[in-house]
Order: sequence, then C-alpha cells, then structure tokens
Amino acid sequence: MKFLFLFLLFLNTVYAQATNALIYETSPYLTQHAHNPVNWYAWNEKTLQKAKDEHKPIFLSIGYSTCHWCHVMAKQSFENEKIARLLNNDYIAIKVDREELPHLDKYYQNVFALLKKRSGGWPLSAFLTQDAKVFYIATYIPPRKKYNIEGLDTLLPRLAKVYKNNKPELLKRADEIRDRMKSFDTQEYKSVKLDLKIINKTFRGLQKQYDDLYYGFSIQPKFPEASKISLLFDLDTLGVKGAKEMALNILRAMALHGIYDQVEGGFFRYSVDAAWEIPHFEKMLYTNAELIPLYIKAYTLTQDSLYKDVVIESIKMIEDRFEEKGVYLSASDADTNHKEGAYFVYSLEELNQSMKDLSKSEKESLQEDLDLSTIGNFTQEDEGAEDKIHINFHSSSRPKYFQKIRPSLKKIRSKRPYPFIDKKVNTAWNAMMIEALFKASAIDVNYTKLAEKRLESLLIKMYTKGILYHQSLSGKKPKQKALLEDYAFLISALIVGYAETYNKQYLFLAKVLSADVLKKFYNGKFWYLSDDKLKIHADMQDKYYKAPVNKMLLSLLKLASLNSQRSYLDIVQKSLKAKSYLLNEDPSYYPSALQVLLREKRGYITLKASSVNLKKSGPFIKEIKYPFVLTKAEEKLKAYLACDMFQCFSINKDLEKVIKIIEKR
Repeated sequence: MKFLFLFLLFLNTVYAQATNALIYETSPYLTQHAHNPVNWYAWNEKTLQKAKDEHKPIFLSIGYSTCHWCHVMAKQSFENEKIARLLNNDYIAIKVDREELPHLDKYYQNVFALLKKRSGGWPLSAFLTQDAKVFYIATYIPPRKKYNIEGLDTLLPRLAKVYKNNKPELLKRADEIRDRMKSFDTQEYKSVKLDLKIINKTFRGLQKQYDDLYYGFSIQPKFPEASKISLLFDLDTLGVKGAKEMALNILRAMALHGIYDQVEGGFFRYSVDAAWEIPHFEKMLYTNAELIPLYIKAYTLTQDSLYKDVVIESIKMIEDRFEEKGVYLSASDADTNHKEGAYFVYSLEELNQSMKDLSKSEKESLQEDLDLSTIGNFTQEDEGAEDKIHINFHSSSRPKYFQKIRPSLKKIRSKRPYPFIDKKVNTAWNAMMIEALFKASAIDVNYTKLAEKRLESLLIKMYTKGILYHQSLSGKKPKQKALLEDYAFLISALIVGYAETYNKQYLFLAKVLSADVLKKFYNGKFWYLSDDKLKIHADMQDKYYKAPVNKMLLSLLKLASLNSQRSYLDIVQKSLKAKSYLLNEDPSYYPSALQVLLREKRGYITLKASSVNLKKSGPFIKEIKYPFVLTKAEEKLKAYLACDMFQCFSINKDLEKVIKIIEKR
C-alpha cells in the first residue's frame, strides 16, 4: 500500500512538472501548450499583475490552434528546454488564442502594422513592459538565427538585459508606441463630402491591385479577399463595366485550382503562390462562409454549373467535417502528424491507380487536364521525401472524366487521419455560415430549412437569458460574453433569414440585439470591438473577414429602412463621415465600408406586401433593376407598397406597375 501511495505521488509530481497554468484553460490552442516547458499563463488581470509584482517584461505569443507556423514555432522553440529557461527566468510568458480574444489580437496586429509598415500574421510575438506596453514586436521568430532573423536564443537575453539595464530608455520607447497607437485610434480626420462619384475611383483602385494573369489581388501569398469580390459585384449593379468580369475571373480561377479542395470541396485559407495552385492547407469556417455567397451570386448571374457545384460541395464539406450537435466548429488544421498537407496530397502512383478503370483516351485526357508529370507540385517538409501532387485543373472547366475517379481519391484519403479540428463554437463564424445557407436557397430551397435549424441551435447554445456569448467548446456552456463581431454577424444573419422566411421573430431579435450593440460598443463617437476595460477601437479595414463595424453599419442601414428608424440612419451617416477622409483617400482598401457607403448614398427601397404575395412574387422581385431592394411582410396589405427611407411612393395591386416606378428612381 505504501509503495502504491509513493508511486501515485511520483506520477502526480511528474504530471505537475510537465504542465503549466494553461492546463486549466478551455481554448484548444492554449491547452496545446499546456505541457510545454515554458511557464505559460493566460491573458488575465492576475497574470498582468504578476508581471508588475515581479517587475518582469512580458513575452506575448498570439496564435490559434490550426496555425501551421504557430506549430512550427512551438516545436522549435516552446518545446526547447534552453529557450524555455530563458523565458521562465526573465519573462512572464503569456499565450493568447486570437480566436478567443480577436480584439486583443487586432490591437497588437495594428501595433505591428504601425511599426513595420506591413501587415503581420501568426504567430505574433510581442515583448511588453510590465505594464503591458509594446517595446518590440515580430511574427515568427526562429530558435536560432535564420532567414536573416535573430533567433530567440540571443534575442531573449538581449532584450532582458536592455530591460534591466536601460529601462528608462526602453519605457520611453514603449510610451511613444502607446501614444502613437492612441493617436492612430482616436485621430479625427477632416471630413470629406462623399458621393457616388467615388465609384470610379474605387474601381480604378481595385484594377491597380488586380492580377490579370492569374486573377485575384496581390501576388503571393494570395488570399481570396471576399470583401473585394463582393464589392466588384456591387459596382457591376451600379453600371461599372468590367467589374463583373473581374469578379467572375477570380471565382473561376479559385474554383479550378488548388485553393479549392477538388476532392471533398471547400476552400483552404490562402494560396502560397500567385496561381492559386498550392494552398496553406487549413480550412476555416469563416473563409468558406464568406465565399459561398459569392459563388451563389456568380451562379445566379451566369447559370454556370461550376459555381453551383462549388456551393453544394462546400456546404456538404462544412456539414460533414465541421457540424457537431447542430452548430459548426471553427477550423481544421493544415497538418497531419506534423506534416503539412499530408491528408490532401497524392503520389503520382496513387493518382494513376485511381485512373485504372478509365479508357486509354479518358486517362490521357485527364492526365493532360491535371498536368501530371513525374515531378510533383508539392514538396514535403521531410528532407529527401518524394514530391507529392496537389490537384489543380489546368483547363477552362472541370475535366470531363474527373468525377469518375473522385470516389477512388476519397477512398485513398479515408485511410489517412483527418487533420485536427478545433472544436470551438464561435458565434460570429456560425452566423456567417447560417447567412450563407439562407442565401443558398437561391440554388436549393432546402437550404432554408437547414439554415433555420442551425440558427435555432446556435441561439439555444450561445444566447441564453438575454445574454449573447462569443464562443465555447462544443458540448460546454459558454462563459465568454459576445464581442462586436458576434452581434454584427448574428444580426446580419437574422435580417437575411427574415428576407427568406418572413419570420417576424428574426426581425424582432435583430432589433433587440442592435439596441444592445449601441449600448455596449458605440459611445456616440467611436466604435469598440469589445465591452471591457481594453476599449480597443473598431476600424473599417477588412482583414481576415469583413470588419465587424462595417457589417453592423450595413445592418443598421437595413433596419433603418425596414422600420423607418431614422436614428439608425443618423448613426451610419455619422460613422461614415468620421472616416470619410480615409475612405476618399483609397476606397478600394475599405471594400465593405464602401458597400455601406454605396447603399447609404443610393438608398434602399423597401417593398412591402403580405408574406404570401412576397413569396409568390419572389422571382420577379429579385429581377428588379434597382440595386438595393429589401422586402418586408405587412400582412394587412392587399397591395404592393414601395417606400424609401423618407416616404412611401407607390402602391398598387399590380406588382409590375410598382416595379416600373421603382426602376425609374
């Protein structure tokens, strides 16, 4: 018995030594680091006070659970005993999950951009004073000098020495950075009068960024940038020639190349090359949720089955891989067994084997479309490993015989472990996907029922007793209260859901939540990303997805029109005016803000009728030649009533006559 007790005591001691404070956290990203030799702490008041009490600088590491380079830095440095000792001796080491605290990540990404004059990324590595002011910031840092980047083995002791011996000078620099950030956030620009003439300036800006060889924006790495594609479609509805073609070229290029999973469907987060061929293999819920509506739009404009197939396949992938207990999980990793893309790529032998049942001519045709050769297009990280092939289509449409080998390719993958899936349930990202499902009813009306079902599950889990929550692990009760992005994307989904179903409860809840937003995140002058002590400002620049404040302003504009609520219009106009100088300087860099501006200047028309008449006339309403039309069910109406923000201007039982008057405006 004594031996058993000593043995259990030994195991407990070993376990305690092998863990740090992150073992008590719920974030999958934080718990991934719970067994590092680094004495990690979570971001909270207690940890920040610890830095002050011990007069130590803070090493802040921000990442997320499916981030490949976060894994690389963890393996190289945070599992390294020597690096861990340097951190533990001289710093308070804090880990932050950027998906758990996106507003905090936003602040430090802005600091990085301010100091480095370029965008940052993950992992983000910041050195802070004991009062949490930045004095040095970087992204990935190698353990030893590499890529002409100083390694942690010398950087950590060097900065610790500077902090100890030249503290006044270092604190002065930290204060200067803090003041520059404060000035950046609160700077009041001279307002500029904006009107619809900004359309041409916006399009010229997008043309300058446009890659007319491979399509998309920028060179490499290349992100889908859904906000810009969405803006191109808006510009097309306003008569800008060439905008639609640019949008369709980008969507087609992505659909045929490696950023899209040709075997199972769904988009990867970005491409590492200009031609969209080799992706970074993580799949994010938000990436797919923002792209699906664009492919729906492309299909409705062209009736090209490629776009429809992408919508159906992407939704199926999300349902198969990300759905759990009625809600959606956050993301899947790029790596399998620490090898990037291992689940998704094939050997030449595997591809040839999958074609064994094709005729000779079919096989030759498909090999040409896949551009198969003895040299793969994806190099494994293991030195000396055989190059693999990630499937791309080198043709103007999907290869004729690819569907025949797809089951074989899926079977090959089924024998491999699927990458890690982050089981966080994020309210904002779920709402994005639910909105996409409502919009997908344009392709298949059954998606409306699925959207309603998923919305109900999300509200049951994340909206309880009048409190909206940001995120939670699947199967766990949420604790973290909602951020601006959660409200903004959920309200938008409710309004879109109302437009498809005329469920008045959706519109009512959108109004209730909007009132909460204005109390929590808007002070009459500035918008904030969170309702806490951090008071991090919300800006209008789209990053990984649409800026939450822009999404919220768009919903306020819709609600203003649907409910004739002038106070909401005033807030939208005031917010746009405050940033008018920036929008005018380079409007193409604020795509979703421009979408709000275009609607505010052109104005929404709200068409009112009974829900029966609106549903019956849906196809005709969608064909109205006015860019921004909303519909609202008024059950007592026996006719169709058209209104703008200030007046109703046409009523008639003959919808065609009302449409003609709308189209003259």
